[in-house]
Amino acid sequence: MAEETRRLLRLHLVPGEEAADGTALVDVPYPDAVVVAALLDVAAECFGERGDSVEETRQAALETLLQLAGFDGESQLRPS
Repeated sequence: MAEETRRLLRLHLVPGEEAADGTALVDVPYPDAVVVAALLDVAAECFGERGDSVEETRQAALETLLQLAGFDGESQLRPS
């Protein structure tokens, strides 16, 4: 799951699109967006992630998947 999430995010990453806090912004279009949503739902179930909404639960799962896939502070998504 982590590797597929990593692949899809890299595929749709536009270099230089970052929020003020350094967070990379990735717009994943249909049909890949459906795959990412499904991966996050499965990951949330596997990791026992919970949130007040579906989006918060998916965000928590995404953070865990990105850590597993190596997209943390040393991420290749973040240009040096």
